[in-house]
Amino acid sequence: MRRTILVYGLVGAALAVALKLAEYRFLVVEHSLELYGLLVAMLFAALGIWLGLKLTRPTERIVVREVPVPPRDDSPFSVRTASVERLGLTPRELEILGLIAEGLSTREIAERLFVSENTVKTHSSRLFAKLGARRRTQAVQLAREAGLVR
Repeated sequence: MRRTILVYGLVGAALAVALKLAEYRFLVVEHSLELYGLLVAMLFAALGIWLGLKLTRPTERIVVREVPVPPRDDSPFSVRTASVERLGLTPRELEILGLIAEGLSTREIAERLFVSENTVKTHSSRLFAKLGARRRTQAVQLAREAGLVR
């Protein structure tokens, strides 16, 4: 009984494959012009996209710029006391300004000076007010111009 079912199943599958193959051949023969047109259109579309990407890709340019490096000044730096007195800076504010100029964060300054971050923020805000700065970078620039930091 199982053998009969298996044979009928295989014969049915073979007939289904044969019908699909005949249908495919009929489709190809009947619509061959449309299929060839589709293949040619796909080929030209792919070629056009490839050429478009290839021709419109920006060329790589290597730009070499010479950046002037200021001569290194190994002489010892001294703070202008006139600027310190004029601005009314305390020694701690001057110390924090130097650390800000080194590029340290508030947390790093607090760790280095063994104080809390809020203390550093308080000194920094008073320092910015005295210098007339709004940001750390502006404070460092103004301090360099005044001769307070290197």
